[in-house]
Amino acid sequence: MTAPPARGGRPMRILGVDPGLTRCGFGVIEMTADRKARLVAVGVAGTKAADPLDQRILHIQEAAESWISTHRPDVMAIERIFSQESVTTVIGTAHASGAVIATAAKAGVPVAWHTPSEVKAAVTGSGRADKGSVGRMVTRILGLEQMPKPADAADALALAICHGWRSGGIGTGYDMSAGVQTHQGSIPSTAGRSAMTPAQRLWQQAEERSRRAR
Repeated sequence: MTAPPARGGRPMRILGVDPGLTRCGFGVIEMTADRKARLVAVGVAGTKAADPLDQRILHIQEAAESWISTHRPDVMAIERIFSQESVTTVIGTAHASGAVIATAAKAGVPVAWHTPSEVKAAVTGSGRADKGSVGRMVTRILGLEQMPKPADAADALALAICHGWRSGGIGTGYDMSAGVQTHQGSIPSTAGRSAMTPAQRLWQQAEERSRRAR
């Protein structure tokens, strides 16, 4: 399934989801053609480990349904699951991921998958960045006063930002659907893009401002 083009030149609305049964992060941003992102909403849906599994999955599904119906995203970006994680973590994440993906499919919202390293590289410039670095860059990129917490919320926003940047921008002359895959795929880098990532450019600008202030 491919993402629809931006309608009427308006910003693309992206729902990022960091899947999990205990905590499932949701973050909605709007991104313009020049790749500037604005926060729309962010939050976390949680369940208790002691609750029945079917009820936990249902709660996550209902949360995803609420986020989609409330914010009406043009596309959803979700983290790709990796098998090298612990079995318990993978199973729980897979349950939550499946519930969210099915909800998006039912609502007709296209889904794109991004690996953790892709998200880290897009947002911080390093695929090995820690959660703190990701959170700080999300805060800077969106112009927030405080870092979104818990980390699942910041990660959801990072996924949305990653998708907006890696998809090549939105607006006339750009195709949001380019490279979107339908099964745990990722979006390849756009040919001809400058060597510096948006995150690296932000860091460079921040460093220049810091030097001028000294």
